[in-house]
Amino acid sequence: MTIAVIFAGGSGKRMHTKSRPKQFLEYLGKPVIIYTLELFDNHPMIDGIVVACISDWIPFLEKMLKKFEINKVVRIVPGGQTGQDSIYNGLIAAQEISSGKDDIVLIHDGVRPLIKEDTITDNIEMVKKEGSCITCIQATETFIVCKADGSLEIPKRSDSMVARAPQSFYLRDILNAHLKAREEGRLDFIDSCSMMQYYGYKLGRVLGPVENIKITTPTDFFLFKAMVEVHENQQIFGL
Repeated sequence: MTIAVIFAGGSGKRMHTKSRPKQFLEYLGKPVIIYTLELFDNHPMIDGIVVACISDWIPFLEKMLKKFEINKVVRIVPGGQTGQDSIYNGLIAAQEISSGKDDIVLIHDGVRPLIKEDTITDNIEMVKKEGSCITCIQATETFIVCKADGSLEIPKRSDSMVARAPQSFYLRDILNAHLKAREEGRLDFIDSCSMMQYYGYKLGRVLGPVENIKITTPTDFFLFKAMVEVHENQQIFGL
């Protein structure tokens, strides 16, 4: 069984929106999170979807799922205080619907609506091959690493990548890592691949599309709308 865990528990303070969280901002009458969910709902290898959502917005999300005919969402759970908490809540729900020890889970931001079907497929196949999959893009600018002693390290750009999502694992492995982190009081992992590396798991990777941005700021939302418009025009004119 392959389950997508979509976390949409954030309030989106950097978006500076007062009326609704960023995942529920609309373009062409459709909330951002629905654009994201459609990608997984339409993928033939995804068996079920769990969403971790802001509690107060769960009724609205349920209405949107019906309106846009999203059929694979089997659980909606409340989000947590942090992204790590929201993912954990989603993983617990995924375990409850799990069919066996080799189930795969794809963890994805609700505000990353621009991945492609091939990215989802590549994640699933890489988990089967390597035990995990981190979606990345090749770095196009130089990174500077600030060390604890104040010195700077500049890795080769050709060796540098940017981690994005989905980040995918065997459900048993990522859930075990979360349980260890909670036992140790480690509640500050920035994402799932950081947690898995910390606990010694091997990380595989695939290259995803450059447009796989996370909508965090008004500029990101503008770029998202532009990319959707381009996609719509390509479909209309057969480009």
